[in-house]
Amino acid sequence: MLNYDIVIIGGGPAGLGAAVEAYEKGVKNIVIIERDKYLGGILEQCIHNGFGLQEFKEELTGPEYAQRFIDKVEEYGINVMLETMVLEITPDRIVKAVNSKEGVFTIKAGAIILAMGCRERPRGAIMIPGTRPAGILTAGTAQRYVNMEGYLPGKEIVILGSGDVGLIMARRLTLEGAKVKAVVELMPYSSGLTRNIVQCLEDFNIPLLLSHTVIEIHGKDRVEGVTIAKVDENREPILKTLQYISCDTLILSVGLIPENELSQKAGIELDPITGGPIVNEMLETSVPGIFACGNVLQVHDLVDNVTAEARLAANSAIRFIREGEFGKSNIFVKAGNGIRYVVPQKINVDNIEKRIKFRMRPVNVYNNAMLAVKSGDKYLLRQKRQRLTPGEMIDVNLSKDILKNVNIEEGIVFLVEEG
Repeated sequence: MLNYDIVIIGGGPAGLGAAVEAYEKGVKNIVIIERDKYLGGILEQCIHNGFGLQEFKEELTGPEYAQRFIDKVEEYGINVMLETMVLEITPDRIVKAVNSKEGVFTIKAGAIILAMGCRERPRGAIMIPGTRPAGILTAGTAQRYVNMEGYLPGKEIVILGSGDVGLIMARRLTLEGAKVKAVVELMPYSSGLTRNIVQCLEDFNIPLLLSHTVIEIHGKDRVEGVTIAKVDENREPILKTLQYISCDTLILSVGLIPENELSQKAGIELDPITGGPIVNEMLETSVPGIFACGNVLQVHDLVDNVTAEARLAANSAIRFIREGEFGKSNIFVKAGNGIRYVVPQKINVDNIEKRIKFRMRPVNVYNNAMLAVKSGDKYLLRQKRQRLTPGEMIDVNLSKDILKNVNIEEGIVFLVEEG
């Protein structure tokens, strides 16, 4: 059995950030386990710019951002196991993995950091009626085909869903000569960043059809077209609004799902809203010594935030292996009116040094609303926010002094106040 102080599962931006932080803080007996044949995760196929504005104060492409951390991993000589699949993690921090060189092997970890990222929601999860022809693929798959494999997946394209990858691929495919006929979004708002709507759709005159969905796919061997319809307030198709769009490709950008099969096997409690582990102020899961960061915890919109979260997870793991288990979290954090979820979901003020950052998303678009934090009837914070949208994560920093005013029985509630 191998022994490491910290085992990091996943070699994407979260795993890389955690490894570099741990090494720089003095813990050098660490290993990154990555199932792909190279480090960098999804960033390797994200060749557009817009990364690193917060982390490096300059605009980078995805591969450039990843390479900054890969270079440090190589410089520090951090152990990396590529093309290695983790089969199981146990509550006592035993990691079982397999690769073609060592076969099946086990690792005893002082602490584990989960950084497995997320996967795309496929067609089967949204149950679109119709045939099963070629030409239906997720936005991430289309991105890999174009940016890494050199294939154009289609010439006349409809994109269902307005997540960031779908918006970016609308621009990318247009630049490669394809005709993107429409981006169709079920909700009355886009689930992507505002900057991507402007730069990827509006700048290229690509129509964004809000409150619409694809209700049927046509074609036998290859997609020939789709039928779309406007939806009502209950997201049910309005049949008199049916519209046929001819196309040879349907790209799905209908959400991301944190990769938490390993977490479930380890008995880690998951949040039904985020799909990620329930964590405390140290980003520790319900199993002591196992931490989570990045898209495996919650789907982020900026990779810079993933790196910041990875640093916290790394420092928490270091503290765990040096000091042992933390004081039990005794304050529950809840999502109130207008807020979909909040991370972390529970805290212990005694474990916080100076302040803590809470991350959340609203359930709808709100203009000129108040973002409030309450404990019982007492306001801990009220902030005027010009615009809140589900496509952009909200960050709220609370100091330890403010948190000392929390009623433990009432917990903390984040909510949106309109009017």
